[in-house]
Amino acid sequence: MIYVTGDTHGEQARMLLLEKQAGLQAGDTLIVCGDFGYLFLNDRSENAFLDDLEKKPYTYCFVDGNHENFPAIFQYPQETWNGGSVHRVRRNVLHLMRGQVFVLEGKRIFTMGGAYSIDRATRKEGDSWWRQELPDNDEYHQAYRNLSRHGNTVDYILTHTMPREAILRYGRYPDVHDMELTGFLEWVMYEVKYTHWYCGHWHDDCDLPQHITLLWHDVRAL
Repeated sequence: MIYVTGDTHGEQARMLLLEKQAGLQAGDTLIVCGDFGYLFLNDRSENAFLDDLEKKPYTYCFVDGNHENFPAIFQYPQETWNGGSVHRVRRNVLHLMRGQVFVLEGKRIFTMGGAYSIDRATRKEGDSWWRQELPDNDEYHQAYRNLSRHGNTVDYILTHTMPREAILRYGRYPDVHDMELTGFLEWVMYEVKYTHWYCGHWHDDCDLPQHITLLWHDVRAL
């Protein structure tokens, strides 16, 4: 089975709770919709925790959020996994890169991480905030190419933030610095056929129009 949840922010107790909450069994996959955070400090404690996860019979995947240590993620080997590009953090801990389409258990899953940090003024670049939080042109081009290769049809979409229109329906206003990404996601919402869309970022658990679900503490089975 494949399960999806929201931001974990490197909370070790939260990950252990999620395993019980989902009832994970050997061979299952748990995907976090951004702000994974278990490489944020990239220190001994975080690496020891990732080593512990590697001993478990599950696969842990994540799209990146805005609160991630991107240089720490990018130091790991890049490879192809189930049709898309990943950074392999551990044997069973994988960063699902932006603009990719993965085929898991017969389901096509499009991934597009990233978001703008509205709190960046309180953070320090290279220490608690990194410019790679937003996609670059190459990642958008990869997304267009990979979606086109699948006929603009997937089963699930997993992102960190959500389309501009969905943000407005949620009662918030898109940040001007996020317009390129949320605008691209709005194009995806209207031009790509999908069954359901899951995202994090907003620290809420609720269902929205256009088959979009915000996740934080909830766990959903695909």
